Amino acid sequence: MSEVSELNPELSPEPNGVASGPRTDGVARARATPDHPQPYKELGMNDEEYGRVRDILGRRPTASELAIYSVMWSEHCSYKSSKIYLRQFGEKAPKTDALLVGMGENAGVVDVGQGWAVTFKVESHNHPSFVEPYQGAATGVGGIVRDIISMGARPVAVMDSLRLGAADAPDTRRVLPGVVSGIGGYGNSLGLPNVGGETVFDPCYQDNPLVNALCIGVLRHEDIHRASASGTGNKVILYGAYTGPDGIGGASVLASATFDEESQAKRPSVQVGDPFMEKLLIECSLDLFKAGLVEGIQDLGAAGVSCATTELAAGGSGGMAVRLDAVPLRDPNLLPEEILMSESQERMMAVVTPENVEAFMAVCAKYEVPATVIGEVTDTGRLVMTWHDEVIVDIPPRTAAHDGPVYERPVAVPADQAALQADTPARLPRPSNRDELRKTVLWLAGSPNLAAKDWVTSQYDRYVLGNTVLAQPENAGVIRLDDESGLGVALSLDGNGRYTRLDPYAGAQLALSEAYRNVAATGAQPLAVTNCLNFGSPEDPGVMWQFARATEGLADACLMLGIPVTGGNVSFYNQTGDVPINPTPVIGVLGVHADVRRRTAMAFAAEGHKLVLLGTTYDEFGGSEWAHVLYGHLGGTPPQVNLPAEAALGSVLVTSAQEGLLSGAHDISDGGLSQALVEASLRGGLGVRVALQGDPFVELFSESVARAVVAVRPEAEARFVDICAQAGVPISTIGVVGGDSYTVDGAFTIPLHELREAHTRTIPALMDQ
Repeated sequence: MSEVSELNPELSPEPNGVASGPRTDGVARARATPDHPQPYKELGMNDEEYGRVRDILGRRPTASELAIYSVMWSEHCSYKSSKIYLRQFGEKAPKTDALLVGMGENAGVVDVGQGWAVTFKVESHNHPSFVEPYQGAATGVGGIVRDIISMGARPVAVMDSLRLGAADAPDTRRVLPGVVSGIGGYGNSLGLPNVGGETVFDPCYQDNPLVNALCIGVLRHEDIHRASASGTGNKVILYGAYTGPDGIGGASVLASATFDEESQAKRPSVQVGDPFMEKLLIECSLDLFKAGLVEGIQDLGAAGVSCATTELAAGGSGGMAVRLDAVPLRDPNLLPEEILMSESQERMMAVVTPENVEAFMAVCAKYEVPATVIGEVTDTGRLVMTWHDEVIVDIPPRTAAHDGPVYERPVAVPADQAALQADTPARLPRPSNRDELRKTVLWLAGSPNLAAKDWVTSQYDRYVLGNTVLAQPENAGVIRLDDESGLGVALSLDGNGRYTRLDPYAGAQLALSEAYRNVAATGAQPLAVTNCLNFGSPEDPGVMWQFARATEGLADACLMLGIPVTGGNVSFYNQTGDVPINPTPVIGVLGVHADVRRRTAMAFAAEGHKLVLLGTTYDEFGGSEWAHVLYGHLGGTPPQVNLPAEAALGSVLVTSAQEGLLSGAHDISDGGLSQALVEASLRGGLGVRVALQGDPFVELFSESVARAVVAVRPEAEARFVDICAQAGVPISTIGVVGGDSYTVDGAFTIPLHELREAHTRTIPALMDQ
């Protein structure tokens, strides 16, 4: 018997599939049987939490009420271990007129000009993607797309951030193809371009892959919708796919617990996605919004009907009556508590005035989307659910949706932190001659994290809809929003678990600064932030120290750079047994292009244009790709954060794009200047010849921040120098674009064909293709 059916072992379905009669665990029975045992621990609740539910209700909960509280108070849904730290994103938020909807809604919304707004958000689907890679990743895309729909926006693009175990590990060959197929299969079927992201390999993610999906949507200011159920007598309509047993208990069990042998044996089924139903749901919802038929809207993701009803009721007048037996089912044998906990996909819940119900149903029928009135808004301040006329839920909805437990978990610096930072990469042998420098360039260019990801991205449609301006492997994805003016946006998604392991405060800031730099490199002005914070168990004081420091660092950096956090996601329990992943905050930055026709691409494709290095290079190799690839080493401290320099660099890149001064620009990050030259040269099909002034190893492979390498148009050189001087950005001319090789004077020459072979063969070879 499953944990969910054990909620009420005396309750079993009748032969016709309807559970009813004296065995139904209704409110009356709960009052009459106060000592009836309930499996709250199996559902992730502790004694104190269960006792609090009893105090709220003045009795024991029914099986259905226990289902609601267990999923809504789970780590995944309630953020009970992270709330005290997430508040600072609002408390330290920079003042901006661009933020139209901030944290607390399904997704943040920002003003991008000309009456247009953009909503974007990133979320995790980590554990499901390990259990069943295809469906785990596919439903991750589906879930984040529905968050965007629920704000009233049309989804226009997706991105993903993937982290797997060692590239040559046998299980990586199971997880990566499945995840990529799931993302591509779902996104491509929706007709949404996948415009960017990252694919990273590291042994720390073995058995705990990270699958973070981002979606961006576009809407007019006046079309913003929110999750609230107001207006007594308004009807509650569930529309979309039927409810089935898939994903039952997913929020409270799969995403809110550490993987170990016991928990893996109890894993619930992963949700099953249907992208074609989701496509119908998108068009149906947008038509409903356009016709003015929706008063409130909520997607059904984690916690399903439990989440949608409690959050809609809590966000509105606070009262709702629901007939749970009216919910359309794929499996008629589902018990009430199973219906409440099901995470079946492609479902939405709307609040509709009585006079608009007929028109609402007509729009749904047009798209062949099932729709059913399951309840109505009340003025009672309570969420009441019936099952064949018997009351099985009677709770104050806010207690489930917003007033869950808040923990201030113990925090302690990990025992090995000092030793980790003391073990600097200074002890690692560096290239000592020209041949070793040359080999290092090739080793890094062909290493799994830096190698071409065409094997991944070729499975995604990057140009469907016709508004993609730049896509992988560019610095950032760029989408056109308005054909006439050229208004558009740029998006980048970045993170570095090694940096954050060495210094969580700096690591989160470095992830932000890289995403900021990537967006600016295309010529877009950075505007807003979303994040997905992937960490180990919050019950580990060392993990909580990492989380506390990382969130503080991110909040401080956003304030300094003037770009607010609009929302995001926390994913805890990413560990197996007592071994957590490297703390991995993944940061998405959104930027605005006044005219995408003036964007800057990364390719060096103009013969004879001078190469200019922007920023200052230091001897910084802690957490670097060089140390990781050549020695498997992690130690020391990451590159020093310099946010003022990052902002100054961004201003130069944005102004230069607007004035058309550059023929190419590439940020410098993982792998240093060398990797930037490799990628920009191969992208443009032309070689480069550079001359370096300092130690060639440091100049080529250091990962110092606030740097970029650009190709300057000959007629723009004087103006470009002036812009850099005004911004206080150091510059040095290091070479020229041209030829068919990557040459560093006095050091090495590598033909482009050899470089391309090293860069492109790695991932297909690992995947046996």
